[in-house]
Amino acid sequence: MKNRGDAIAACPRFFKKQPLSVRGVNALMRIFLIHVREFQYLALPKEKGAGSGKVRVIGFPPIGIMSLSAVLTRAGHECVMFDQADPRTPNEVIVEETRRQRPALVGLSFLSTTSYPYAKILARQIRAANPKAALAFGGVFATLNAGHVMAQCPEVDFICRGDGEQLILDLVESLDDPSGIAGLSWAKDGRVVHNPYRPMDPDLDQWPFPDRESLPLEYVESMPLDVPVILSTERFTIMQTSRGCPWHCAFCDVPVFHQGKWRSRSPQHVVAELAHLQKTGYRSVYFVDDNFLLQPQRIEAICKGINDAGITLRWGCEGRVDSIVQHLFPAMAKAHCRALMFGIESGSQKVLDRLGKKHTLAEVESAVRNAKRAGIEMVHGFFVVGSPGETIEDMKATFSFASRLRLDTFSFNRLCVYRGSPLWKEYVARGLIDDEADWYKYLKCSEIDPTCLSGEVINKVRSAGLMRLFLYKLTHRPIQSIRILCRLARCMSLREICYLLAKPFLGNWRGATKAETVSREVT
Repeated sequence: MKNRGDAIAACPRFFKKQPLSVRGVNALMRIFLIHVREFQYLALPKEKGAGSGKVRVIGFPPIGIMSLSAVLTRAGHECVMFDQADPRTPNEVIVEETRRQRPALVGLSFLSTTSYPYAKILARQIRAANPKAALAFGGVFATLNAGHVMAQCPEVDFICRGDGEQLILDLVESLDDPSGIAGLSWAKDGRVVHNPYRPMDPDLDQWPFPDRESLPLEYVESMPLDVPVILSTERFTIMQTSRGCPWHCAFCDVPVFHQGKWRSRSPQHVVAELAHLQKTGYRSVYFVDDNFLLQPQRIEAICKGINDAGITLRWGCEGRVDSIVQHLFPAMAKAHCRALMFGIESGSQKVLDRLGKKHTLAEVESAVRNAKRAGIEMVHGFFVVGSPGETIEDMKATFSFASRLRLDTFSFNRLCVYRGSPLWKEYVARGLIDDEADWYKYLKCSEIDPTCLSGEVINKVRSAGLMRLFLYKLTHRPIQSIRILCRLARCMSLREICYLLAKPFLGNWRGATKAETVSREVT
């Protein structure tokens, strides 16, 4: 991109709007919704662009702001979305548009500790360019740290805690007097006010389908967590069919955000959205539910509805290995479920118990075996290393265990601790974390917990374990390995595949990562 003018010219549907009057109860308002990313997504070359002329990026769409855009648009407001996965809309372009279009409200959505520093930077730039716009933060991190965020980033007027659909509708109706808006934190006379929590609404069917068409982007299907493993280049999106998880794993803050509740959309509503997506040209969908594999009757009804409606969309989901719905894996495969992602975490029962997973190694083996027997094309295992109390022998056992499983793909990430999780509370009680001073920091457990192995040892053992795991897969499961490599080769160049396989063995094993450094320096 040569300059800001080039970027604006490249996105005409964003930038040809004229200012309008936006303040006042029940008035039409222009709202900006921005999904903040901590890294630039990979954009495909122009020759691989979408037929619509949109830029194609590798990764997951920002379903949060897309859902809010649909709600606001249905209520008659004008909504402009920006996803920072788009290389044409860096901060300076977004800031210029806030200066020119003068939105009444600018909402910044971000996921976690790692993206919070970038949200602060953008909020400060927007405030300097447009002092009159109301600024709001939303998302899990902002919800769990509302008071701290407002104290550290006074440019922000509102923190939207929890579900955003009804909250943002209430906010645009009462920007000048937000005192009665449940779930809102805001500043009044120099102090932070936390309005009462908004009750969790069980009726998720009331909201419209996310606004997927207003962003000038197409998303290329990749692995979860935005790993650039391209699974297909057909039109791809994500859906959320339920919210929350009733389990309380030591490292997870999701149950706190959802107040320990699990809520779901009806099977009919889910099938209706899938039919809508197929009609509009999508070919692949990933369910971003925290735990899809919960209610047998609901899953059975969704699968039956898919088949009865003639829906051929391929889909994937995540769930626990101790799910009681494993007898439905064949029905899921028949309904075009192509991918199952399991949070396995470790091959050591001692470590699993320490993490509060409440599943056994036998249950892991059973779930993976049942999924493959049912005909699920790709089964992925999420693992963590660097857990409290984990030894070198435990790590080696994890890689040996992974080699015995019929996993098609796998990932091994360093364990981090997030505020709101049971592990964070434990570390505060042990004096390893200062809840007031460390709340915004990205912290690996191995950097603060003396019961963890050092980062250097973890990386060395992980590198050696991955090498053995790759070789084992190639020699003992050659057909499975060739199939996954051929699948990747349909969408990725040989150079990209080689880099992907080599990446775990590259990089500096000592010192803080970029995410750790940025989270400490941007205050």
